[in-house]
Amino acid sequence: MTPVIIALVFGYLLGSIPFGLLVTQAAGLGDVRKIGSGNIGATNVLRTGNKGLAALTLILDAVKGTAAVLIAANWGAEAGMAAGFASFVGHLFPVWLGFKGGKGVATYLGVLAAFAWKAALVFAVLWLAVAFLSRFSSLAALVAAIATPAILYIMGLNDCATVMLVMSILVFIKHHANISRLLGGTESKIGAKG
Repeated sequence: MTPVIIALVFGYLLGSIPFGLLVTQAAGLGDVRKIGSGNIGATNVLRTGNKGLAALTLILDAVKGTAAVLIAANWGAEAGMAAGFASFVGHLFPVWLGFKGGKGVATYLGVLAAFAWKAALVFAVLWLAVAFLSRFSSLAALVAAIATPAILYIMGLNDCATVMLVMSILVFIKHHANISRLLGGTESKIGAKG
């Protein structure tokens, strides 16, 4: 197998680890998929009322994206990009959960941090600003995902920008229900339980 193929498999399997589900079960809070949005990500873990577990989920989901890129980059730049993309896809469609995963925002950020930490900082600032003003995690993610490929293109990181553009499109696809709720005024705000 070529390094890129190995990187894709490695990245996908690493990205498929459902940390949100694992940490809530380990804490005795049951299956996070049975509350709120049914998602395995940090925003839904926050709906358990445990901010620490939500923060841990966010960190672990981001780190698996960063780790995938940095480890696979030892086999070449293309392998690093392939592993990062695959880790994101793994989070969205984990083999262990019947291909029903999270929406990928934390893993997206982790991959971006490995590609270009300055762009990741801009993403984080945009996310925090929109989240603070609107109290909608989904809207914050969508705005930051729109901006990211453009920022990378401006920085001259065209290959990374192309990968992140595809990932941004997937973020929008995974947020289709959130977009409908935002437009309909029924989207849950950050910290809302249930």
